[in-house]
Amino acid sequence: MIRNLNQVSFQGFGTVPPERTQNARNFDKNIAFSLDLQPKESLLYRTKGETWVVGGTGNSILSVSHDGETYQQFYLDKPVCVKADVLFGLSSFMGESNVALYADEAPEMIGRRNSDTLRMEHQLRVESIYTFWYQEKEQGFLFPGEAHPMAELTYVDQGSLHSVAEGQDLLLKQGDLVIYGANQWHMQYSDIGVAPRFVTISFAVEGTGLDSLLNRKFTAPQNVVTLLQNMLREQERMDAYSGDIILSQLNLLLLMLLREAAAPKGGKLQTSNAIHSENEIIRQAQQYISSHIREKLSVPLVARQVDVSPSYLTALFHKNLQISPGEYIRRIKLQESKQMIRENNLNFTEIAAELQYSTVHHFSRQFKEKFGITPTEYAKSVR
Repeated sequence: MIRNLNQVSFQGFGTVPPERTQNARNFDKNIAFSLDLQPKESLLYRTKGETWVVGGTGNSILSVSHDGETYQQFYLDKPVCVKADVLFGLSSFMGESNVALYADEAPEMIGRRNSDTLRMEHQLRVESIYTFWYQEKEQGFLFPGEAHPMAELTYVDQGSLHSVAEGQDLLLKQGDLVIYGANQWHMQYSDIGVAPRFVTISFAVEGTGLDSLLNRKFTAPQNVVTLLQNMLREQERMDAYSGDIILSQLNLLLLMLLREAAAPKGGKLQTSNAIHSENEIIRQAQQYISSHIREKLSVPLVARQVDVSPSYLTALFHKNLQISPGEYIRRIKLQESKQMIRENNLNFTEIAAELQYSTVHHFSRQFKEKFGITPTEYAKSVR
């Protein structure tokens, strides 16, 4: 990537004079010569003393390095003084160009290097998403297992789920996720009495491998959870741009997990105490709501359970989840109502009462607003 050339960005390699002095500057040096440059190939030099590099015709790139391995590239739009013993390269940017060098002692030419590395490029790119499902399973569900050419991500939104791969049986609880590699056999099941709800995404990637993420249980950081929630909302919206947005969000999610896996101390993301505390408050609130979803819930009640004020809890939910805690409670209750309808043990009036709705009409209206169909229509579709 090409950087902006200024005194701060160039610190350590030399100096960039104030712009007001550049036009009037005289380069009083013993040696001055001109270089004609071509794209994609950089001429490499080592300075023996202070060396002024001044752009002429065309657009040029100045690359600098201390070790000869890692170079930083700068757009040469102003004169710059490179200090002694710095390696530097010069190349043209999109067409021929010309630069002048001024020094008391000519810099040593040490070779050439390919300079076609000026762009910032993807280390990891999600090329395709094949499936993206929010799954609501029955109690004691069993998926007997499969292997497929795509990688797959599973995130547990409610309940718990056993993930079996490579001889490991990982128990994923609410907020946990796991990634399976391409062609890796895996199976999933839930314990008797547990009806899990989880997200599965199968996808293909290029670039950096996912090996450091495979066969590990991650407790998803809040920023990862937020990305998943945004992806689900985009899937509901599904306009002309949603596909690209979902691909980009999954790309960012995987990069965040790779960074966490590479972090010290067992791969735990190094966050400030404040951020950790916020995430823990939200997690505790979500878990309380999930385990008491058939009770009468309110924002003040949930706030008391996690020992914060209702206004602070509301601020945290808006900041991290982009919804209010009241709306979150409503969504989880409606998801629970789907499970109860599938179980077919209660009628709609009983379900509404069990979930603490004031009337069955209130419940039916909210169900239709959320899912686009009535409870009766949903019941017919799953029986």
